[in-house]
Amino acid sequence: MTPPGTVLLEARDLSVGYDRPLLRGLNLQLVAGRVTTLLGPNGAGKSTVLRALGESRLRLAGRVWQRPGFRLGLLAQTADGQIELPLNGRELLALTGASPAGLPPWLSACLDWRLDRLSGGQLQYLRFWSIAAAPFDCLCLDEPGNNLDARGLAALRAWLQAPPHGRAVVLVTHDASLVDAARQDVIRIAP
Repeated sequence: MTPPGTVLLEARDLSVGYDRPLLRGLNLQLVAGRVTTLLGPNGAGKSTVLRALGESRLRLAGRVWQRPGFRLGLLAQTADGQIELPLNGRELLALTGASPAGLPPWLSACLDWRLDRLSGGQLQYLRFWSIAAAPFDCLCLDEPGNNLDARGLAALRAWLQAPPHGRAVVLVTHDASLVDAARQDVIRIAP
């Protein structure tokens, strides 16, 4: 495990986008043991920033340094493509190397169900866990509260209040309770 306070990734004057820059001049430092929350309106480029941290093709300008051996896990906003896979929950966790240990009991009971049999909230929390309990250095969580009921949100808030110390977390959310739970570094992104 990486010691808390270790810089895992640093971006300087980063411009991200697809055909043209969606966001310019971003400076970002991801540190082991810290949660960085990206806030901004819809369409500001928060999700694109998350993707650009792992996909160099979305980096149009600027510099990104990653610690040697850096591994990034991304929880996308939606389960596009995942639900069609003929997998059960246990198999999804195995694909990312995530351990089921620590899963809330209400989800542990569903691990042998196919993904397409899970509710939207069950699938979302399982997708979150497949990243959170896997051996990544940085966890990029794009709207992880989507589809979660009250107990799912409570479990996510508890996790954000005590994230793994050796890893960095980047959170994108519009949910004020998740921002409050993370209570660390906040970067505001404007279009």
